[in-house]
Amino acid sequence: MFGRNAKSPLIHTGKIKQVILIIKNLDMGTGKIAAQASHASLESYLETMKTDQNIASKWLEEGQTKIVLKVKDQTEAASIKKKLREAGIPFKAVKDAGQTQVPPGTETAIGIGPYYETELDKITGDLPLL
Repeated sequence: MFGRNAKSPLIHTGKIKQVILIIKNLDMGTGKIAAQASHASLESYLETMKTDQNIASKWLEEGQTKIVLKVKDQTEAASIKKKLREAGIPFKAVKDAGQTQVPPGTETAIGIGPYYETELDKITGDLPLL
């Protein structure tokens, strides 16, 4: 199976996982973080279904491996999104409705993949666990 990035048509093999990034400078409570992570997971899965149903299906079959990491702020999140776009990796940013803890339109989390673990680790491998 080939990656979506035409710049590097490498054959991908190996484990598939999903990465959830939580933007930490927003001072969200535990329940809010859980909700935003859930939104990010589902929305990025649906995004992956649009771009590569084989990856999405394999991820479901393999147990839906995911990891939750943190970024310090929107600037760091924007840098990661840029790298994801350049690599052709599917992702979805979550923007909150603003009904509780953050203003409307605030980006709270990013769901990445599911996608090949080796490719995700090149971009998110140095980020700390939530």
